[in-house]
Amino acid sequence: MIKIYLPELGENITKATVSYWYFEEGMSVVEGNDLVEMTTDKATFNVPAPCSGAIVEIMAHEGDVVEVGTVLATIEEETVENGSEEGEQEV
Repeated sequence: MIKIYLPELGENITKATVSYWYFEEGMSVVEGNDLVEMTTDKATFNVPAPCSGAIVEIMAHEGDVVEVGTVLATIEEETVENGSEEGEQEV
């Protein structure tokens, strides 16, 4: 399980507000996809997916104010060994 954290924001900014999630729990994401839009009093930015997989749980919801280092969500990383049943069906 990969945890997605609110990254360091610099310039003495310690908190941000969750504006919008681009995906819901259970949805698949690709590494680099924008997961969530965050806002501070100085900027709006996106937090990207650090890996490909499925969103297992969203901990910080729209409107929540979270501190740097807070876990925003978790992703179950994709494994290469998926699809063994498909291989068995081939003739």
